[in-house]
Amino acid sequence: MRARAGKVIDYTPLVDEALSRAEFKVPQVLLIDRQLAPERLQASYLVAYEPLREKFFDAHVPCEWLESNEPSYTLYTSGTTGKPKGVQRDVGGYAVALAASMEHIFQGAPGDTMFTASDIGWVVGHSYIIYAPLIAGLTTVMYEGTPIRPDGGIWWRLVEQYKINLMFTAPTAIRVLRKQDASLMEKYDLSSLRTLFLAGEPLDEPTAQWVQSALKKPVIDNYWQTETGWPMIAIPRGIEELPSKLGSPGVPSMGFNLTLRNEVTGDVCAAGEKGVVALDYPLPPGCMQTVWRDDQRFVDTYWQSVPDQLLYSTFDWGVQDEDGYVSILGRTDDVINVAGHRLGTREIEEALSSHPAVAEVAVVGIADAVKGQAAAAFVVLRDPDRINAPGASEGLQAELCHAVDSQLGAIARPARVCFVSMLPKTRSGKLLRRAIAALAEGRDPGELPTIEDPSALMQVREALGGQ
Repeated sequence: MRARAGKVIDYTPLVDEALSRAEFKVPQVLLIDRQLAPERLQASYLVAYEPLREKFFDAHVPCEWLESNEPSYTLYTSGTTGKPKGVQRDVGGYAVALAASMEHIFQGAPGDTMFTASDIGWVVGHSYIIYAPLIAGLTTVMYEGTPIRPDGGIWWRLVEQYKINLMFTAPTAIRVLRKQDASLMEKYDLSSLRTLFLAGEPLDEPTAQWVQSALKKPVIDNYWQTETGWPMIAIPRGIEELPSKLGSPGVPSMGFNLTLRNEVTGDVCAAGEKGVVALDYPLPPGCMQTVWRDDQRFVDTYWQSVPDQLLYSTFDWGVQDEDGYVSILGRTDDVINVAGHRLGTREIEEALSSHPAVAEVAVVGIADAVKGQAAAAFVVLRDPDRINAPGASEGLQAELCHAVDSQLGAIARPARVCFVSMLPKTRSGKLLRRAIAALAEGRDPGELPTIEDPSALMQVREALGGQ
């Protein structure tokens, strides 16, 4: 049992079900009673934590030595693209890649302290809460909870308390903090902090500019996937002094033979031409070995979508400039076709985010009888009270549509703009776009991954008029 965002979550029924399904039965389960609510301590398999801690506190447990190519762990990707895939990672290559990334991307040195604010069950948590900092000789800070509890200054208080040098989180978390009282950031001594790193989703320019101005520290984007285990696009800070460019996570990292490919021909795209971000083989150390117990799925899913080429597809759109910097435009399956025009939902989100009233936005494609598809936008405002006055909501909707018109043209204008106080996301901060689109079309969203706050789906439904 644990508390998250002020709510007590009982895990014991999940443990019960997992044990009942397990082929190999577990005789005992260690339980830590955190006094959050009455526990079901009568279960025969539960073992209290404190007596065991006292008994084994000084016990020495030797390392289990493994071959470098043996699996270190499997980590399942979310089910948004069908049945979840078990990403199988090796031991040796992963350790080498993470050690190299700490030196050449994050510039972490032995004795530094790193705070990665992520879910420990997500790939960022595996790689940069646990393995990478410890392999490289850093102290790592583990924090359980959201960035606004007990208040919006908790992360900055941790920076001051533990003299944190490097911080790593997702743009979603920064957008949450952007809505908090700015004085909470100014309240703490952040002099130890050298760099804030962001990844997990495209970093929009308004968010990047806000946090860099507020922190007065370098804010460095990077791009990777569960499958790669470490950044494939980044600023190689420990190799050469390349400047950052707003809107781009950087250039291809060492070891990644990365190109952008035309989705129809498979040819390498010219500078400035939109294409699919792809990797040539062999994949560098640290990347997935295969899909757990399903080699054929690994080949079919990742290596056969680029026409006439044996290339790994990231399933992300991107564009590369003449200097080699890559910008990520969104998932290839987040493209909508409006009256014959292919539009990336990410591009529309960027245009909407440029309006100062917008804190966060999600754009999805919905079926349209005339145009084939239309864009629907779900907007979280920095000040929700702004639309309380009569006619204020309609006025702001018009302003937002004008922002899209002026940047992308009228063809990209959202058919609907709905205001919500939160967006439905997984616990790792990924937007549940398919669920939002299903609700917008009056369909059942189907089976969903774990949602941070299920009431967010109800807000989407209510914003659509209760459909």
